[in-house]
Amino acid sequence: MKYSKLGRTDIDVSSVCLGTMTWGKQNTQQDADQQIEFALDQGINFWDTAEMYAVPPTPDTYGKTESIIGDWFSRHESRRDEVVLATKIAGNGLSWVRDGGDVTGEAIVQSVDNSLARLKTDYIDLYQIHWPNRTSPHFAKHWPGRLRFSDVDTQQQSAGMLEILQALDECVKAGKIRHFGLSNETPWGVSEYLRLSEKHNLPRVASIQNEFSLLHAKDWPYLIEGCVREDVAYLPWSPLAAGALSGKYIDGARPQGSRWSYAQRNGLFRDTEASNLAIKAYKDIAERNGLTASQLALAWVDQVDGVTSTIIGATTLDQLKEDIKAFEVALSEQVISEVAEVFKQYPVPY
Repeated sequence: MKYSKLGRTDIDVSSVCLGTMTWGKQNTQQDADQQIEFALDQGINFWDTAEMYAVPPTPDTYGKTESIIGDWFSRHESRRDEVVLATKIAGNGLSWVRDGGDVTGEAIVQSVDNSLARLKTDYIDLYQIHWPNRTSPHFAKHWPGRLRFSDVDTQQQSAGMLEILQALDECVKAGKIRHFGLSNETPWGVSEYLRLSEKHNLPRVASIQNEFSLLHAKDWPYLIEGCVREDVAYLPWSPLAAGALSGKYIDGARPQGSRWSYAQRNGLFRDTEASNLAIKAYKDIAERNGLTASQLALAWVDQVDGVTSTIIGATTLDQLKEDIKAFEVALSEQVISEVAEVFKQYPVPY
C-alpha cells in the first residue's frame, strides 16, 4: 500500500480510502466489520464517512453509518490510532438536517459534537464541509444556465466561510478535530478558504473530495493543478461513477440490490447512451489487458498526478477485494493511450 501526506498536514494516508456510505442501508454492522478488518489488513488507514449517511439519504438513515463505525470503535478502542477518520457536515437542502439550513459556525460546533458521540471517539482527524452553502447539494448536478453565479452575494458567501473557519478553529483548539477539508467545491471556493485562513490565521484547508472518474473528469486540469500547487490533497469520490464503470449496468441492466436499483440514485449518475458506449469501450480495454472494468477505472484514477487517495466503497467483500487490487496495477503507456482515445471520444458522456 502506498501512502502520501494529507496536504500540508503531518498525516500519512493510504492511497485507498475506505468509503462507508452504504453501511446502514445496503450493508449491516456485520458487513461493515468484515470490510473494516479486511481493509486494515491491507494497510488501508483512511476511512471516509458523513453525518448524512447512509445513502440514499433519508431521515431514517441519517447518522446510521457513523453509528456503525462507532460500534466498531467501541469494541476496538485500542485500534483508534490506526485510523485516519474523516467525516462531513451536511450542507443545506435536507429538510431533516437543521431544517435544511446553511452550514454556520453554530452548526459546525454542534455537528462535530454529534458526530463524535455517534462515532464514539474523542477526535476526528479530518472534518469536511459536504457541499458549499451556495449550491445544493453540489455543482455536478447543475448545467450551465441553471445556476447563476452572479446571483450569489460574494461578500455574504465570504463572510459565511470566515464564520465556518472560526468555528473550525474553535474545534481544533478544543482537540475535537485535527484538520478540515472541503467536498464538492470549486476552484474559487478552495482559493477563498485559503485566502481567508491566511489572512486571519485560521486552519488551512487540508483536502478536497470531489467526484472524479473516467465519466466525470471536469476537475482536471483546473482544480487539480491548483491542489498540487497549493498542497491541498485531492480525494476523488465515485471513481466508478456509482458502479457504472464496473460494467454491471451496461445496456440497462439493474442487478438486484445494486445502487442503481434505488431510484433516487439514478438521476445523479450519468445513465445515458453515450456513457453506455464509453463504458463498453473501457471494459473491452480492461479485458484485453487482464483486468476487470473496475480495476481499469480505479487504476486510471490512481495514476492521475495530484490524486492523494481514492475513495472506494463496496457492498460486498468480494467487490472490495477486487477494487483494492486495482491499486497494485501499473497501467502501461499503451493501455493509458487506449483509454485516452476513448476519453477523447466521450469526454463528458452524459
